[in-house]
Amino acid sequence: MQEYDVIVLGAGAAGLMCAAEAGKRGKRVAVLEKANAPGKKILISGGGRCNFTNSRTTAANYLSANPHFAKSALSRYSPQDFIDLVNSYGIAWHEKTLGQLFCDGSAKQIVEMLLDECGKAAEYGGQVDVLCDAHVSDVVRVSFDDAGATRALHPSTRSLPDTNPGGRVEGAGGQPNEENYEFAVKANGQAMRAKSLVVATGGPSIPKMGATDYAYELARQFGLKVVEPRPALVPLTLGGEDVLFRELSGVSAPVTARTGVKKSKVEFEEAALFTHRGLSGPAILQVSSYWKHGEEIGIEFLPAMAGNWLVDLKTKNPRATIRSALREHLPARLADALAERLKIEREFGNVPDKVLQKAQRKLADWRFTPNGTEGFAKAEVTIGGVATGELSSKTLEAKNVPGLYFIGEAVDVTGWLGGYNFQWAWASGVAAAQNL
Repeated sequence: MQEYDVIVLGAGAAGLMCAAEAGKRGKRVAVLEKANAPGKKILISGGGRCNFTNSRTTAANYLSANPHFAKSALSRYSPQDFIDLVNSYGIAWHEKTLGQLFCDGSAKQIVEMLLDECGKAAEYGGQVDVLCDAHVSDVVRVSFDDAGATRALHPSTRSLPDTNPGGRVEGAGGQPNEENYEFAVKANGQAMRAKSLVVATGGPSIPKMGATDYAYELARQFGLKVVEPRPALVPLTLGGEDVLFRELSGVSAPVTARTGVKKSKVEFEEAALFTHRGLSGPAILQVSSYWKHGEEIGIEFLPAMAGNWLVDLKTKNPRATIRSALREHLPARLADALAERLKIEREFGNVPDKVLQKAQRKLADWRFTPNGTEGFAKAEVTIGGVATGELSSKTLEAKNVPGLYFIGEAVDVTGWLGGYNFQWAWASGVAAAQNL
């Protein structure tokens, strides 16, 4: 049986970051990745250029049952810390918009940087082995008695619950104690064990990349609660009367999208995109994380237009029409579709002000009722995951299972679109590594 200090499940952003930091702290680390190469999701992110962080990151940019949970890790590893790492490798980058930072070149540069960081472990007396095509079949927590004999704290994995998840057994009389436990992992028929197990296998979003809910299975196996996962940063689908807007597939426009009510109301001013199934684009992906089934979303189609702009236009140009007015500011297909639904056929000079004001209000808060989302297949991330109440916000270690850690997307911490989820991956990975 191979011996390590740490076994990390998952060679994605969080897993590689944690492994690299642990290796530089002199730890012997095995990273087990079931795909044939590390960093698969990193490679497809940001259109292949990796939106690797957001310079405006705060805990307010994350959704969680505990909105304060992410503060500790984020405060101890900032976007600037990761930018400094990127700069140290000479990787050119740029800010696209709203603090979103992308590689000038390729996302491959970020993956290669992380692997190089893992390779530096030897300089610090550590070791990081990244093992791909590693299919984990068993994870068991074992204890050692004073004579060195081992016993499993529960007989199976992924099928039976852990009958002693915390491993709290007495140390007297040759019985195991808190200091005598390890995790035994079997992958491809080969066994290895380590004092610490870090679960960085993400959530079920983008299953075509191999994503699964394995992190949740492991959490439940060891007695940890899981917040029900659902797709986030995901396109919304339209039905009913709204289905007519699907004829605008491919049309995009800058909008302000809103959802929620009163204190839970949120809004994002970015682009929206009509698709053959409904609505997408950055503004829609953002509100999708907050949207709940049955709720409406509101779209302001002309956020830059203030006041009684249609009435003012009537004064300046009485021969203007709703179609011509909208075409000045929106793509023609969208302008025509909105004009048709507003049903103002006459020139403005023949239209009462109150009718134009009603149209203004409609354009400023056009209501849609999505009938669903495009699911985990199209979701960029997952909302929900291992309950934050089960973990230390400082170390990401399970409170009742010493040596067991959950990091990255596996945890009930979900960021906005725009590099926030990568920043959580880096920060949570470092937080866990500092405690290994």
